[in-house]
Amino acid sequence: MASEVSYLKKINCESVVQQVIRCLTEAMVNKELRPGDKLPTELELAESMGIGRNSVREALKILTYLGVLEIHRPEGTFVGEGFTRSMINPMIYGIILEGADSYTNLMDLRGIVESGVVYQAMKKYNEEDVQQLKKALDHLKEEIQKGTDNVQGVFEADNQFHEMISHMGHNPLVDKINQVVRELTYAIRLKSVEEVVKKGKGQEFYKEHEKIYVMVKEKNSSHIQETIRATYYEVMNI
Repeated sequence: MASEVSYLKKINCESVVQQVIRCLTEAMVNKELRPGDKLPTELELAESMGIGRNSVREALKILTYLGVLEIHRPEGTFVGEGFTRSMINPMIYGIILEGADSYTNLMDLRGIVESGVVYQAMKKYNEEDVQQLKKALDHLKEEIQKGTDNVQGVFEADNQFHEMISHMGHNPLVDKINQVVRELTYAIRLKSVEEVVKKGKGQEFYKEHEKIYVMVKEKNSSHIQETIRATYYEVMNI
């Protein structure tokens, strides 16, 4: 008989799998389980909670899919040690299923977060950061100059430019939140860049990014939202 683990509680029959997930999540929040910790075996978890092994297995599968847990064979199952893209998937599905206002809500969220990221960068950047941002801006210009077929190149250069601004804030938490939002808006941003490039509006796109570069470098926060919004090419039919 396995010894009981303190953070494991007896649970009732209502949504057993979900309760296992909640139990393990609460243990992580309360620091009873920490990043890198090894979980008890499926059998030990099942016996400690007083439930069937299949319910435990299903809960662990879900948390592994979400990137919360990691399976290291043959060692066992461990708590993850950082942010993974798979954690964003449920948010993407939630937005898709939300309905007609999902596009507007996403764009509002994008504007709020990106404005905050730029403001943070203004406060925290150093000279090396500015030099790297200028390189990213120059790279964007080079990709735009390759012509109307270079959608992917421009898209990746645009990503590098905005990611550099996020890094300039020197705040890992802000960086991760920005990463989540950019992943959530991936399809919208890709479609926008495609429209810009194929319609020959690359130079205008570059100029708006140049304004952001100057704004950050000069720490001019007076028109952050308007300047950032100008880099968006509104595409409603995604």
